[in-house]
Amino acid sequence: MLLNKIIIESFRQATHQLVSNKLRTFLSLLGIMIGIFCIITVKSAVDSLKLNIESSLNEMGNDVVYVEKQPWNEDPGTSWWKYIKNPTPDESDLNAIKSKVKSADKASLAVFLPSGTIKYKSSNVQNAYILGGTHDFGYMFNFKFDKGRYFTNLESFNGHDRVILGNVIAEELFGNIEPLGKSIKVRGRSYTVIGVMEKEGSSLINPLDFDEALIMPYEAIKKFVNVKTGKTYGSLLNAKAATNVSNEALTDEVIGVLRSHRKLKPKEKNNFYINEVSMFSKMMEPVFTVLNSVGFVIGMFAILVGIFSVANILFVSVKERTNIIGIKKAMGARKSVILIEFLIESVLLCLIGGLFGLVAVFSVLKIITVVFDYEMYLSSTNIIIAIILAVVIGILSGIIPASQAARLDPVEAIRSK
Repeated sequence: MLLNKIIIESFRQATHQLVSNKLRTFLSLLGIMIGIFCIITVKSAVDSLKLNIESSLNEMGNDVVYVEKQPWNEDPGTSWWKYIKNPTPDESDLNAIKSKVKSADKASLAVFLPSGTIKYKSSNVQNAYILGGTHDFGYMFNFKFDKGRYFTNLESFNGHDRVILGNVIAEELFGNIEPLGKSIKVRGRSYTVIGVMEKEGSSLINPLDFDEALIMPYEAIKKFVNVKTGKTYGSLLNAKAATNVSNEALTDEVIGVLRSHRKLKPKEKNNFYINEVSMFSKMMEPVFTVLNSVGFVIGMFAILVGIFSVANILFVSVKERTNIIGIKKAMGARKSVILIEFLIESVLLCLIGGLFGLVAVFSVLKIITVVFDYEMYLSSTNIIIAIILAVVIGILSGIIPASQAARLDPVEAIRSK
């Protein structure tokens, strides 16, 4: 009951400070607002960036391993020469994995190459790419369709002239015309459209942009390109872990099978690398840490100014209410009651500054989302962090003025004017 009265009185005093000293209070709380704004905005930007990257990479599967000529955690522009002699993963590697790796649920192979001009009557699309994948490829990446369907086993096995279009390609090529069943020309051959992918939209990292892809069976792409020559954009050989099988166990078995298949001697190094999506996350962690640290340092400078400003408000408040404090103490109010009263007032003032900071963060993130079409969000975790920061700042700001008020001699306080 007593605590409730103290909180109500402290809230009344905090409100009084805001109303009676608007400019002074606003300028004092501006530091708190700017500090929390800097810290929470940077944290929200980093969280949004991480979420965008993770959602993009999740398309590639957390339980999938990729067999490549070189590792993903090195810059291909500077280290390609070290791996150029490694053979490109091919169909024989896929068959070895499918027949001998028991810990793999599925495995697939895809090759990529420029499409040239894709034509439908008078319409045409350029700058797309062709993806030729084995039958399990679509299931590995959980293809979702806006219209139509995936290839049947027979179409994949025999390499029928069927294609699936990315959403952007379908829109550019057909507009409002129904694309299913239509015949298009790709590299001088006719293909029938059997499906249109769901639109993925833009994202910061999009390793496989299906919106711009024309997808056909692996056997179909072999009709006009020699996939063994490597004169393509590249190949993608992957294996998905079976239920309750870890990536580590899958990786070990794939390495053993491929070493045997490629007839590598015991002392010879692997002429391939096993990559995982988690490698990208680990590579980005130092960047996220630096960004968070920069935002925290900038915010703390603003908060430091805010702490002194709020403390100044409390010192003035103590001076103005010295007589009242003396009366309260003469009537039996303990030091702890006076201390708590001023600390709560300080915390309430800082919470108000923090609230303004959160409103500013939310507004800025919404503007960025609308203007740049890049999803930014303010998480409940960051809201809680902002509230905790405001409370801590309030305690640090108010502890000295509150202690000064609690130590006042009641007789001297009552006599003061």
